[in-house]
Amino acid sequence: MSNRATNLLVPIISVILGLLVGAVIMLVSGYDPLKGYAALWNGIFGDLYTIGETIRQITPYLLAGLAVAFAFRSGLFNIGVEGQLIVGWFAAAYVGVAVELPKIIHLPLAILAAAVAGAIWGFVPGLLKAKFRVHEVIVTIMMNYIALHVTNALIRTVSDGGDRTGNIYASASLRSEFLQNLTEFSRLHFGIIIALVMVGVMWLILEKTTLGFELKAVGFNQNASQYAGMNVNKNIILAMVISGAFAGLGGAMEALGTFEYVSSKGGFTGIGFDGIAVALLGMNTPLGVVFGATLFGSLKYGALNMPNAAGIPIEIVEIVIAVIIFFVASGYIIRLLLLRASAKKKEAK
Repeated sequence: MSNRATNLLVPIISVILGLLVGAVIMLVSGYDPLKGYAALWNGIFGDLYTIGETIRQITPYLLAGLAVAFAFRSGLFNIGVEGQLIVGWFAAAYVGVAVELPKIIHLPLAILAAAVAGAIWGFVPGLLKAKFRVHEVIVTIMMNYIALHVTNALIRTVSDGGDRTGNIYASASLRSEFLQNLTEFSRLHFGIIIALVMVGVMWLILEKTTLGFELKAVGFNQNASQYAGMNVNKNIILAMVISGAFAGLGGAMEALGTFEYVSSKGGFTGIGFDGIAVALLGMNTPLGVVFGATLFGSLKYGALNMPNAAGIPIEIVEIVIAVIIFFVASGYIIRLLLLRASAKKKEAK
């Protein structure tokens, strides 16, 4: 079996296995899996509104997945995408609510603020990794908590003790009357276009630039890269900065498109952590991330319809979704089994 065929089969088999085991769980719990999955389908594709909301849900997953995948391709595990997304969310909302400017200036400025905030949050673990060899996983996990509590404190400060900012000015909004009318007044916004452009940007950086070649080389073998004359420390920092910028943009999608404000949070959004599975499902490739984000965004939004339409408790729904994610994340095992089966066939011949 060719490597391309294996790469195609692994995510497909992962999703099918996840759906099958999810069906068994619903059956054992006394619920009809056919009704459950029909409700899931209708929650995703039932009408124009649900389609619009599904695409809107996919948008931040795209950028979170790109952030994780970019770091992976550079030999780094950026588990801090969640924190970078949160600070990006705050930065975009703050710029959107603090000043009123012409839209041609205000919207790009708010988006840029989110990218810069995420990049700064990625710079810290990148610097510590490059200069002191502190493992990025430990630092980024801690940075997630710092991001959560610092932004909560900043929100209370800028809102005079409240738990959320005011709504951003229309000049900083990604909302679109055209898209809303097209999808029966869903919250679909222009952020999906930005996310897809970033897919192209990641591909361009990694596949068509000297920087991308160096980042991948450092990811494969730091010693060999250094011997070849590459600045390993600089590339480690750059990889985390660019990864953080992608994550910050994910926060901007929520601040400027979905909610149009930022509120204090009792816990993490989960988008950044799900971005890890999105990247794994997409084999850390830009196009693969598109498919991974589409799956996760669809499952997350479509599952909201299962308790109402099929009478399945939300706890069972969460278990089913978690099982699907588990099989997706276990793609390596499926790949190993496929390769072994292929090897046995060759031996038999």
